[in-house]
Amino acid sequence: MNCLIVDDEPLAREILETFAVKVPQLKVVASCQNGFEALQVLQTESVDLIFLDIQMPDLSGIQLYSSLSKKPLVIFTTAYSNYAVTGFELDALDYLVKPFSFERFLKSVNKALAANVKQPDKYKSFHQDFMFVKDGTKLVKVNYDEILYLEGMKDYVKIVMKNKHLLTLISMQQMADKLPVHSFVRIHRSYIVSLSKIDKVEKNRVVIDSKWLPVGNSYKETLYEMLGRIG
Repeated sequence: MNCLIVDDEPLAREILETFAVKVPQLKVVASCQNGFEALQVLQTESVDLIFLDIQMPDLSGIQLYSSLSKKPLVIFTTAYSNYAVTGFELDALDYLVKPFSFERFLKSVNKALAANVKQPDKYKSFHQDFMFVKDGTKLVKVNYDEILYLEGMKDYVKIVMKNKHLLTLISMQQMADKLPVHSFVRIHRSYIVSLSKIDKVEKNRVVIDSKWLPVGNSYKETLYEMLGRIG
């Protein structure tokens, strides 16, 4: 899911960028310091979700979003709770009051992921069941339903399947961008797993094909929510 961050405060943008990197389904296409920069990005980039500050000089977040003819999903961010009603009148997914925790951020993102799955995805017709990855000098087709989990190994990602694995030169974030958001979840800075291949969840670990994989504390809530469980 392509997201855009718009906030006039550098620290607020930095926090959102740091949080977004932890969620494999999110890709930050740009981080803007005002509404005018954001409008330029929206003219050239495909954006599914905006993290939008309300109080900004010259052009507020409310004014910016109201001006859009084609409106992406939006999560408003602000230090003032009195704007909540206005935000929800614009069909905002959520309203984050600063300072907010990573856990609160994840709850908002999960709403966006669920809403985005219901919308048409212009890439699904091309990459619905598989992806191509580099294996040395070759491009190899990998079916999503064959993947058990993926392991980050510095500059490489190991794609683990039932009876084989591939090692490809790519970052974990780039790999996450290739995967269907409703089928895979990041459980650790080094692991992305196929939800359908999880056999058991126990404390801070999951079992996939008799292999125990760690679940990082900051990823646990997202995992449970995507599994439909209460953590």
